[in-house]
Amino acid sequence: MQTTLTTLKLSKKPDSDLVKATKAPVRRAETTKRDRSVAPAKTVMPVREEAQISRSEPGLASEAPSRQRNHRFDGKLHGDESETASPARESVTRSFEPRQPESRNSSATTPERPQRPRPAQNPRANTNEPQYRQAPRRGGKMRDGYEPNESTHGRAAFAASKPVASDPEFPRLSKRMAELGLCSRREADEWIVNGWVKVDGEIIETLGTRINPDAEIIISSYAQEQQAETVTIILHKPVGYVSGQAEDGYQPAVVLIHPDNQWPDDPELHGYHPKQFQRGFLHGLAPAGRLDIDSTGMLVFTQDGRVARHLIGEDSSVEKEYLVRVEGNLTDANMKLLNFGLTLDDVKLKPAKVSWQNEDQLRFVLREGKKRQIRRMCEMVGLHVVGLKRIRIGSVNLGKLPVGQWRYLRNEEKF
Repeated sequence: MQTTLTTLKLSKKPDSDLVKATKAPVRRAETTKRDRSVAPAKTVMPVREEAQISRSEPGLASEAPSRQRNHRFDGKLHGDESETASPARESVTRSFEPRQPESRNSSATTPERPQRPRPAQNPRANTNEPQYRQAPRRGGKMRDGYEPNESTHGRAAFAASKPVASDPEFPRLSKRMAELGLCSRREADEWIVNGWVKVDGEIIETLGTRINPDAEIIISSYAQEQQAETVTIILHKPVGYVSGQAEDGYQPAVVLIHPDNQWPDDPELHGYHPKQFQRGFLHGLAPAGRLDIDSTGMLVFTQDGRVARHLIGEDSSVEKEYLVRVEGNLTDANMKLLNFGLTLDDVKLKPAKVSWQNEDQLRFVLREGKKRQIRRMCEMVGLHVVGLKRIRIGSVNLGKLPVGQWRYLRNEEKF
């Protein structure tokens, strides 16, 4: 089978037989040239019939059809296909009358609207009072639930209040707060100055104020938030560091608290919300107890005044456990003296728990912490202390914390 191919030749030139579509040239209606020295006359737009009626006869303005905003470009209303509107539409349009405003002196009785209570306004500043006695404009104590005094109309609602009780036999507010375990005395003084303490409904801002022991004390949420941000740190103190301030060329143990010495196995580093070290943790961090330069073991640093008072307060009875390596002979009679019968500085010591841990090591459990107490007790019964290590305070153990490293006190741990 043979296939025949046909080639078509296309020409771009138009065919001469086709009739070309021509358009008449645009020419000016006026052949004369416009005088450029004179401004052209302004065109006047045609005025609609309704506007002419309203301007010529004001009384008939109400009968004019209302002007609609959705008119077409040619000026006709939507739906009007003819030059004039239909009679039905015209009747509907002309029957519309705009609403007349009601007179204020109308005799018609209208129901009175209930007046809304005006919102409470912040008290205005009094120029006769010093700045620190002015009520806060917004936020601050007012946001914290402190309501202004109605008798003063809120003008000086948060001024420094008078002492609740002036009886010298009553305790001071800071001491009473410390006795109740709310905070330490130092924290109490700071809270009082900041206006965060309320006694029987009154804000106390004066230090040294004496109150009734049965008075109701309310602490502001600001103080509670500040207290919740405090940290407590457990350090395994090595030999050669002092517990408090530097002395005799020895460095304080607090210099060991930095990120490089944090225990890698600290549970606070491996929780859902790891606690990262911040420089603010060192502010106000103080040792809650002491260890001699030659002693090692558990040392507590805290920013929480409640913890410090619980561990080293005057009425503290928290147990502290030590492992003491000694040299010498210890008789049964001297063992009884270590437990019950010794006196230091003309003061009888509290009962202790002393027992043998192994052949050359004793186990001490004390409820007090006088200066070099264990070493002096051993000397009184003929023993020489070679090494001393504290392994427990209250219910918190030193555990596997290496020497020279530290960790955070966990939330579930209590002394």
